[in-house]
Amino acid sequence: MELHRPFVRGLIMGLFAVALFGMLFYGWVTLQNRESTLAIRPIAQNVSVPDGFSIWHHLDANGIHFKSITPLNDTLLIKFESSSQSAAAKAVLDRTLPQGYIIALQDDDSQASAWLVRLRDTTHRFG
Repeated sequence: MELHRPFVRGLIMGLFAVALFGMLFYGWVTLQNRESTLAIRPIAQNVSVPDGFSIWHHLDANGIHFKSITPLNDTLLIKFESSSQSAAAKAVLDRTLPQGYIIALQDDDSQASAWLVRLRDTTHRFG
């Protein structure tokens, strides 16, 4: 009978450790929902960047909240609280803006973890 007790105790401790790890992982993933940036660029040089007020109007009419709209070097940058907001905004702006603009998610390397940046920036070092 006493041979089963260490096994049961180990099983319970293992299940407890897995549950604790799962809760910590879920919390970490939830906290990683960081801000996202959309960049709007004209395709041709003779096309001007869209007006920030018209972009604000399109997003506000569809209930999409944003943090800021900033013009920068022939690009209009729109910052959002989360990636889901930026995806919804991209869908709205793809429908409402006329042809001639590129609407793309802008990478923010300052927010990425250092190890992820190292993995992404290195070329093939093996072989």
